[in-house]
Amino acid sequence: MTSKPLVVGLILVYFIIAVHLTLKIDGVDSFRSSVSRWKRQIPFFSSWWGSSSTNKPDNVRRSSYHGSSKQGHSSNSYVSFLPDKLPSYQNRSTSTNNGKGVSERDSRFLSLFTLVKFDNSECLSTSGDNGTCFPQAECYRRGGAVNGRCAKGYGACCVFSKTCGASTNQNGTYFTHNGLTNPGGSFDGTGSCQLTVYKCSPDVCQLRLDFDSFVLAQPSINGICNNDQFIVSGASTAVPIICGVNTGNHMYIDVGVDNSPVTISMVTSGPTYSRSWKIKITQIKCRDLGKAPEGCLQYYRGVSGVIRSYNFDFTSGQQLSNQDYTSCVRVERNFCGIRYTACNDNVQFSNIQPTTTQRSRAFFLTGQGQTGSVTGANQCPTDWITIPCATNSGRTQQSGGAVCQDRICGDVFNSETSTNPSPVYSYVKPFRIHYHTDGNETGDTGNRGYCLNYIQQPCSIIR
Repeated sequence: MTSKPLVVGLILVYFIIAVHLTLKIDGVDSFRSSVSRWKRQIPFFSSWWGSSSTNKPDNVRRSSYHGSSKQGHSSNSYVSFLPDKLPSYQNRSTSTNNGKGVSERDSRFLSLFTLVKFDNSECLSTSGDNGTCFPQAECYRRGGAVNGRCAKGYGACCVFSKTCGASTNQNGTYFTHNGLTNPGGSFDGTGSCQLTVYKCSPDVCQLRLDFDSFVLAQPSINGICNNDQFIVSGASTAVPIICGVNTGNHMYIDVGVDNSPVTISMVTSGPTYSRSWKIKITQIKCRDLGKAPEGCLQYYRGVSGVIRSYNFDFTSGQQLSNQDYTSCVRVERNFCGIRYTACNDNVQFSNIQPTTTQRSRAFFLTGQGQTGSVTGANQCPTDWITIPCATNSGRTQQSGGAVCQDRICGDVFNSETSTNPSPVYSYVKPFRIHYHTDGNETGDTGNRGYCLNYIQQPCSIIR
């Protein structure tokens, strides 16, 4: 009498193992084929399992990669043993997690296995860093650290962090000085800290570097980064060497279409200094909407924003020598022009106290002792910014009858020669600012670079 229960038990165990192996090895499609075969071969199985058409998932999605600054990624499917999810013997529609790509299938009988599918999309970790949603085992396999949950708790928010001498091909990796710190939590040493970045996909064309923290030694009196240097090598376009404080700024690095790696280096030397850096590296595909136009080292999106040169600061910033790069602003829909104004010292930086004689510190490209606003190639031969057809009025012709200017320097932001600042307009697309400094800032006392607010102008107000 005991043989029948034993046989039934063995058959049940065999069935469970077969289902598990089919899902794990061959995937969902093979499992469905097996179910159809079993229903034909085992009469009672068809009525026990139920009609396949009543419970067929209607939103199982294929792998995808979206690749903007909020990167979409491929998706993972895995089988989970979930004894707490018992069947209700009722048809249920497939549930989703607010469009996050999580779907579940509950069978009409006692379900020991639940198929969970979710996208490897960006997630916010417990520590506040951005991670990627993976199954926990996959996160560890890729060398990441689990920092919170995602995908309704089925996924792990996986954060990738690398330091000196490491390499990575994971999107969203953080390059930090962790592990090479003094007791105060900063890096104080002489040497070269490098991270080698490989593409996570063959069709990656750019890297975006977000400087969550960037504190290196200031340049020498002539504006050259002699002690500390941030160097990017392997890019398809030239990237200037920078140093100083650049927290909150960013860079776009063109990497071309081949599979050559890019090396990011922090070279430190000279006197004792409390250094720190934490740089998020986002890989951008060639057809992504978030890709910057080629040649744009800085790229801004939105109707309004703030553009700063590297190492700009109202109090302690110093203009860097040998800078030659372009900052670009995406033209938003129904906007045809752009207005630039010098940042307000006291509004945007509350620690600066106004004085009756102090000019704004937001624009300091004096060019060997020039004061006031200076325009034109002849008057700005050393340090300048270029804004295509810049005017104070928004018209091609200035108020004094002169045509619009392209090159501006001095220590007052104005497209006309003046000692007073003025908003500057440009209606030339695309919206770009080119920044150039020479190799010697020794005589340019107080040069800090520039900080400009921008706001795009609707097409309806073109004059």
